[in-house]
Amino acid sequence: MLVLLPPSEGKAAGGSGAPLKPQTLSLPGLAPARAEVLDELVELCAGDEPRAREVLGLSEGLRGEVAKNVELRSAAARPAGEVYTGVLYDALALADLTPAARKLAEDALLVFSGLWGAVRITDRIPSYRCSMGVKLPGCGALGAYWRGPMAEVLPAHAGEGLVLDLRSAAYATAWKPKGETAGRTATVRVLHSQVVDGVEKRSVVSHFNKATKGRMVRDLLLAGAVPSSPAELVTALRDLGYVVEAEAPAKAGKAWSLDVVVTQIHH
Repeated sequence: MLVLLPPSEGKAAGGSGAPLKPQTLSLPGLAPARAEVLDELVELCAGDEPRAREVLGLSEGLRGEVAKNVELRSAAARPAGEVYTGVLYDALALADLTPAARKLAEDALLVFSGLWGAVRITDRIPSYRCSMGVKLPGCGALGAYWRGPMAEVLPAHAGEGLVLDLRSAAYATAWKPKGETAGRTATVRVLHSQVVDGVEKRSVVSHFNKATKGRMVRDLLLAGAVPSSPAELVTALRDLGYVVEAEAPAKAGKAWSLDVVVTQIHH
């Protein structure tokens, strides 16, 4: 099982660890592309700060993020699973997993990134600011930039099991499973169900979406569930108490679509 996650906008401070060692990151086939994005991002942020903030979509109050990017090569690095924070990662609570669930997480989770392309939760990275929606002057739009390198590296990395795609739209642009891999892929939408005047209404709510995805992955890991197909995933989630509505693809080479329906978040 391979679980594709978005990163978080907010990130934990670097702490006091050793600096980034690019050669130690997973998916070494992405190394040349990572180096190019890193070089351009550092150069951009070391130059005209207002221009860097404009490119990165940062307000005046976030100018410290630009300064942080300047120091990426020398800043303290820590495991990506500790760097990424926010609603999804709070619900996933990696630090509190059992040893067996933690091992599964290290093998299965892959976090997409505008700067790194994709990293495992054990990869040591510094805190940074560069979303997949950024358009760098040289590399261009990062979602499009990463498509080539990802297409070369990820199909083999996806193996022969389930690909559970929990990425947000911006990060999904960087790699779209194709062919036989797509047939083993399940995308998930979280729908918040409310009854208003006796009528059920469903909507996509950001908090419910992120928290439920984090909790869902955590529950699968703690249960030791390693479904090998979207159909097995549906069964595993229902066994864990989730309300899942599944739609198999109409033709080969397309991903499954799963709706997880929630009424409230259980912490």
